[in-house]
Amino acid sequence: MGLVKHLSKITALAIAIPVLCGCQMGYLMKSGYGQMKLLSSRVPIDEALQDPQLEESKKQKLRLAQEAREYAEKELHLKPTKNYTSYVELGRPYVTYVVSAAYRWELKHYQWSYPFMGKMPYKGYFNEPDAIEEEKDLQKEDLDTYMRGVSAYSTLGWFKDPILSSMLRYDDYDLVNTIIHETVHATLYIKNSADFNERLATFLGNKGAEQFYLKKEGAASPTLNQIKNENVDNKAFSQFISAELKNLEKWYKDLPPSERSEEKRQERIRQIQENFTKDLQPQLKTENYKKFPEAKLNNARLLLYKTYMQDLGDFERLYELLGRDYARFIQECKSLEKSEDPAVALKDLIHSLELHAKRE
Repeated sequence: MGLVKHLSKITALAIAIPVLCGCQMGYLMKSGYGQMKLLSSRVPIDEALQDPQLEESKKQKLRLAQEAREYAEKELHLKPTKNYTSYVELGRPYVTYVVSAAYRWELKHYQWSYPFMGKMPYKGYFNEPDAIEEEKDLQKEDLDTYMRGVSAYSTLGWFKDPILSSMLRYDDYDLVNTIIHETVHATLYIKNSADFNERLATFLGNKGAEQFYLKKEGAASPTLNQIKNENVDNKAFSQFISAELKNLEKWYKDLPPSERSEEKRQERIRQIQENFTKDLQPQLKTENYKKFPEAKLNNARLLLYKTYMQDLGDFERLYELLGRDYARFIQECKSLEKSEDPAVALKDLIHSLELHAKRE
């Protein structure tokens, strides 16, 4: 799915962060209470499916989610867990609210440090007013900020994650993509490498959903055709935004402090959107990125594109080198777990495999 759709739907770890850590006791206690309240509301999927009060459309989504979970474990060889075997009716559109921040004159995340997971570029709240207050405090520090509600859920195996009613608002394909995406996180997570982890899960969520619908509906499936078109657009957008962000990073670095102004900065960011409208939008097959030209961009929001979309082409190259073998791809990525910089190690791995292929 395209990132514009993706951001409001998927954020791995957004729930895990509050309960596992917190610099202030008040934050930790509030978050722990919210997490426990959520988990205590779980009901087994079978029980939810027998509930006469639950709409049939939601039951259909729950059955599909179970199909996707089983496919991820048995066919894609992702880690078997007890995740998504229960259901929670939230009674609200989002499960949590996430705040991210960035420095104004540097394309760099503001990060929070957490036990077990290391540094992460966002902070989650169960209560929207608390997230709004956090965002205001960060803005006082002259940081760019971005707050969004999110619907999906991953605690990396710390808890048995439920399917949330907020997830059932997705289109069928997006729900399947989400289940696979989050199961990738439970299978492989590299500490202090949030961007790499999210790009990996984004790539494998897209590929896994494509394989799921190929098996479920066949090669002539309209759903599969839509998925393929979205994946083509994702690849094109990844190439576009990767180049634009690298150019923006250079612009920040080269601009003398004496020439800095907020007006000039906003004009430079708008140039990215103008380039998109002129150079990329006419080539796209779907409408996934149609809102990009009007989005209120700043460094915090641009860095989310970096987190989810930059350099997806490296994953594509590795995938092709491994004969599009999903399970082998996962194993090769696991070899990067102890790397200081897994993105650099990935490029080295690709180079090594390409040299080996040439010798043969």
